[in-house]
Amino acid sequence: MPNDEQSSAGLNPYLPHPERIHNYFLGGKNNFAVDRALADQMLAIDPTIPHTARANRAFLRRAVTFLAADAGIRQFLDIGTGLPATDNIHEVAQRLAPESRIVYVDNDPVVIVHARALLTGVPEGVTAYLQADLRDPEKILEDAAATLDFSRPVATLLHGVLQFIPDSDEADRVVRTLLDAMPSGSYLSLAHIAQDVRPETARSMDEASASSPVISVYRTRDQVARFVDGLELVEPGLVTASEWRPDPGADTAPVPVWAAVARKP
Repeated sequence: MPNDEQSSAGLNPYLPHPERIHNYFLGGKNNFAVDRALADQMLAIDPTIPHTARANRAFLRRAVTFLAADAGIRQFLDIGTGLPATDNIHEVAQRLAPESRIVYVDNDPVVIVHARALLTGVPEGVTAYLQADLRDPEKILEDAAATLDFSRPVATLLHGVLQFIPDSDEADRVVRTLLDAMPSGSYLSLAHIAQDVRPETARSMDEASASSPVISVYRTRDQVARFVDGLELVEPGLVTASEWRPDPGADTAPVPVWAAVARKP
């Protein structure tokens, strides 16, 4: 059994964690048996989850490419980083603009340890890491200010993290707090699991997660649209992750993730 220090630090191998489950879906090895057991239960309901996870990851790459290459963004705040995978944000951004500054944020100390060890940027830029929870956006902003200049545009990335705040009003408050701290010309990149793309599957997942320690909420397109209200949506707007500026020849069949990139006017 883990000791008290490990448990309080979030290192409990007997408690599943969404980031490690996501890592398993992407074919990674940074997960525990308890994560794989819950992931396998989810796969029994929806065997297409790994495909969705890859489509979501591909959207992240395309969004960061747009932000760095087309929008001229040089500062990125990624909240809910997850375990390192391919085409991490600093790799994509600094490949296009080496001077880019990236702050990774996650509430799991295991993620932060792996990130610090594996996610090293180029000398021209900055790659920093914070252990913090999305539910405390004020702390995130305060700590990120050591690396990011909030008088200049920042891209805030909330990919697969708002779904872990079940209360929509609280989730909306978090997004507004983050955006209020950003100047005009900043961007929000968002990905959120969809309730209304495959409603029967979403309903089955909700029923299965009721007794699980990992609870996430599926939201409809209209509910996700609340998070980008008042922002200027980048074409093609709020669509499924596979449909947002797909690569040539890519599979654009809708996946159950709503995705958008939007600019603060």
